[in-house]
Amino acid sequence: MSAPHSPTAPSPGRSTAGAAGMRFTVDGWNPSYGTSLELEDADLGASTARIDVDVERPADDWAPLDPPADQARPGAVLFVDGVRRVEARVWIDDVSAAGPATEASAAICASYAGGVVCCCKEGAHLLAVDARRGLFTIAAHAVDVTTFAGTYTACHTAPSEGMPLSVTLSSALQQRLAGVELEVAVTARAQLAGHGVDGEDLLVIDGPLRGRQHLPRAIGFIKSHRAAYLPAELHAMVGALGPGQRTPVFLMGTSWDRHAWYLRLPCRPGAPWAGIVRVECSADLPAADVVALANLSPVTLCRYASDEYKDARAPQNLYPIAGLERELRRRLGDPRLLYRALRVAAA
Repeated sequence: MSAPHSPTAPSPGRSTAGAAGMRFTVDGWNPSYGTSLELEDADLGASTARIDVDVERPADDWAPLDPPADQARPGAVLFVDGVRRVEARVWIDDVSAAGPATEASAAICASYAGGVVCCCKEGAHLLAVDARRGLFTIAAHAVDVTTFAGTYTACHTAPSEGMPLSVTLSSALQQRLAGVELEVAVTARAQLAGHGVDGEDLLVIDGPLRGRQHLPRAIGFIKSHRAAYLPAELHAMVGALGPGQRTPVFLMGTSWDRHAWYLRLPCRPGAPWAGIVRVECSADLPAADVVALANLSPVTLCRYASDEYKDARAPQNLYPIAGLERELRRRLGDPRLLYRALRVAAA
């Protein structure tokens, strides 16, 4: 585990301040470069997922599947996404230091936001948004940091045995962001009453469904791939999918269980996995409901696939999600102003 404390006092290039029960410094390095004290990265390791490929059809009957010819689209599609940005890396002085600090705990000041875009007969419109700022730290005596550009609420987390401090803080930030995404998703669903869709909506979470799998009519949308979950012969079949085709449903389990399937979005021919996304839904749903969501996903998601000349992450970065990300990042504020505000607060 990386040491949670720096053995050195703040350098002349940093700003130091006192607060009620807390003194902190702002690291002079741009947060996009990490910190002046390098912290170890996490080792993702190999996948150990448990896989059951016989959910929809037996493994020896697997083949690319087209959606039913009469498959209807949902009355409204709710796209849920969140963004996060580290505004500054800070050092919180040891509470017992009477003079110049000799030890300090690394922390991060970050902005994060979640939002929902609704695509329905009224067009695409922002349905819910929630932006917040936080100070993420393992220092028990840390308090809120108030600046002229907003307040960073103290978010305490415990150090994890065998996990680098940088990963611990990043995980705490991601958990808070996931909580905000869940809140805006629930809020957005409540606002659909006036849309006249009568339960015919679909909730699309950008990223894994973990922590949100209890939401009704919800799927997770995973754009990138870090592991080969399927057996070799079925994994090879994913590359044979045509635009709008999907694999049969399979059940996968890691630290949590979910149903999943692969889908190819429309794109020009390229690498075998070009345009491939993984879609997830709850493991608790009956098989018929899972297959219904799987059949619904191609006619819904392919409609919003992006084009290369408009988006560098095409076709996986769906248009509503790309637009939502831009709006959320705008609402985070100017990073230069926020960094300056933190330096002023520390000084």
